[in-house]
Order: sequence, then C-alpha cells, then structure tokens
Amino acid sequence: MEHPNIVTFEVYGDYALFSDPIMRVGGEKCSYQIPTYEALKGILSSVYWKPTFIWFIDEVRIMNQIQTEVKGVRTIKYCHGKEGSNDLSYYTYLKNCRYQVKAHFEWNENREELRHDRNENKHHEIAKRMIRKGGRRDVFLGTRECQGYVEPCEFGEGKGFYDNTPQLDFGMMYHGITYADEAYSKETKNKMTINLWHPVMKKGVIQLCRPEDCQVHKTVKEMKIKPFGSENFSGSSEFGEVL
Repeated sequence: MEHPNIVTFEVYGDYALFSDPIMRVGGEKCSYQIPTYEALKGILSSVYWKPTFIWFIDEVRIMNQIQTEVKGVRTIKYCHGKEGSNDLSYYTYLKNCRYQVKAHFEWNENREELRHDRNENKHHEIAKRMIRKGGRRDVFLGTRECQGYVEPCEFGEGKGFYDNTPQLDFGMMYHGITYADEAYSKETKNKMTINLWHPVMKKGVIQLCRPEDCQVHKTVKEMKIKPFGSENFSGSSEFGEVL
C-alpha cells in the first residue's frame, strides 16, 4: 500500500560498516553485504525525527557493485593488561557505497501524550526539506567513521549495477531493534526486542519487511518508555516547528 507521506533519497559514502551488534563489542568486525533496516532507519532519523512518529523503510536499491576493503585498526584491548594498551584488529568495510531509499512514517501509537503533534503534512514537508538540506545531523553508514551524504532522488532513476541480476539471496541477517516506545504487540511491550529476517534482492531492489513481519524475534531485556510531556515542546526547536 502506497502511503501519502513517502520520502525518497539517495545516501552515499566512501565506506560503510553494517555489522551485527554482537560484533560491535570488540575484535574483528565485518560488514554485511547490504545495509540493515536499522542502519537505514538511523540514517533517516538523522535527517529528521520526532518521537511523534516512526519511520518505516519500504525499499532500498543497491546502486553500486558490492565491494569490500580490509583495514587495520588500532583498538583498545578488552583484557587485563597495561592501561591504555592497544591491539591490532582488521575491519572489513564496504567501499564506494550508494543506495536509493524509499520510506514513510506512521504515528507512534505508544505516544499518546504527543497526539497533539500529529500533523502529517507538517512532518512530511519538514522531512523533504531536511533531505534537500542533507539532514539535520551528521549521517553515518553503519558506524561513526563512515561518513555518509544524503540527497533527494526519484526512486528507481539512474542505472544500478544489479539492474539485470534476477535475484540474490543474503541469508538470515540482523534486521533491527524494536525498543519499548515502538512496541507493536503484547510480547514487545516494555521490552527491547531484536528482529532477524531473510532479505532477497531482485534486480537491485530489496523490499524490506516491517519489524513485526520478521521471521525471528528475540527479547533482550525489560525496558521502560521515556515519557514526553508538554514541557518538552515549549521553547525547543527540537520538538517544535522547524524555522
């Protein structure tokens, strides 16, 4: 179903590291071949976000050939030893990355205290303006050292490397995290839940499923919702109108 508040944009950068959170603790890190749902959602949230709504990523188009590059990185040792000692790790990055993204937002039904801020046209227009400006905050492709850049685009325009590739299967991979304030069921209420799914690319395009439609869900821990009240909206451009 097409939503009236769809946004499309292109995000690109020299390097990206879309890894499983389990691999973020330390040691060697290796990127997935494609961006995760959570990473794309984070990119769009850096462009424009408010707790009133939730971004849903609908499609991503892989524009450039999937290539990797290994770099040696000096990291802090996660074991007993001298203070400030370092170790050498090898990180496997994606390089020369470019993606087209289509997404939409829906009201966050867990935020009844923000019901008065549910003005669809306002948020849609602000989001499109922020995409044209390159985002409100810095954009990263998976991790802090991978700077990304956002530009508006028409989804499907231009030539992509995989336009003539019938299908590529990427197996089971990390989809994203459902936090307590984005809970969609009794099982995810007041909990942090990890979602796993099975992405398939067809002619360069991956249709991303919603968090509740993922094949595997794993509860991590109990989590409470941070409340927002009217005092958060007074005199704050972060929660008020964008000038």
